[in-house]
Formats: sequence, structure tokens, C-alpha cells
Amino acid sequence: MARTIIYTYKNQEKELTFSYEQYRNIHEAVAVEEGIDLTEFLKMEQQIEAVTKSSKAARDFRDSHFRKLGFGRITLAQKENRGVGKK
Repeated sequence: MARTIIYTYKNQEKELTFSYEQYRNIHEAVAVEEGIDLTEFLKMEQQIEAVTKSSKAARDFRDSHFRKLGFGRITLAQKENRGVGKK
């Protein structure tokens, strides 16, 4: 099921349709949308994940790297209620 990513890139808010079938995570999706090559970043991220027991180190590295690239907030939009409400 497709979701919407809301993100800020170089102080401009943008939206992007996202699916886990297409991308591993929302960070990868926004980088591809903005034409950014993540090859070296992904290698370093894997190395950090391999040497640390905590996912916090990899998350901190990712957040810091994306801020340096010019990204601000990167988040999934709230799911809309699509079910039929009870009356």
C-alpha cells in the first residue's frame, strides 16, 4: 500500500508517494527523488550497523548525514481512515 512522505529539502516542503515494495526506507526514497547517490552512505551505514549493538548509532549517523545533504523533517503522513464509519 502506498503512503505519502512529507519532507523538507533545502527549506522547501515536499510530498512524495512511497511504497516499501520500491524502497527500503523513506530516506532512500527522498534521496532518489532529489537525485542523490547514496552508494557511499549505504556502505558506511552497513559498517556502523555491523560494529554496534545499538540501532541508535546507525540512526544518528543517518539523521546527521541527511541534515548535511539539506534535508529537514522526513516523515510518513498519517494514514487516512478509509473504512466505513459506524452510525
